[in-house]
Amino acid sequence: MAAGEPQADCLFCKILAGDVPATIVHETKDVVAFRDINPQAPTHILVIPRAHYANAGELGADAPELAGALLAEAAVIATAEDIADSGYRIVFNTGAGAGQTVFHVHAHLLGGRGLSWPPG
Repeated sequence: MAAGEPQADCLFCKILAGDVPATIVHETKDVVAFRDINPQAPTHILVIPRAHYANAGELGADAPELAGALLAEAAVIATAEDIADSGYRIVFNTGAGAGQTVFHVHAHLLGGRGLSWPPG
């Protein structure tokens, strides 16, 4: 299957298709954002491209303009969620060893509390 095309076995592609419910907080023609079902901070939103790319490396190599749009929308969402001024973190887990469990690239937008470094 070509990069960018929906995959039948992908949870996030199913959310995009409306087959799996999600609490959507932001949408554009290229990006959808929804609340994480297992939040790790008071604000924990997943920001995904509508097109399917397995991970951040694939997205950056194949569609850098879409990667930029995803990051720009994360900043818009941070402002809407009132975490832009206090600070927020954007995390891409790439690969199972880094904690990626859904292989449709997604940015974790985290904020609403102090976020120490390193994260663990």
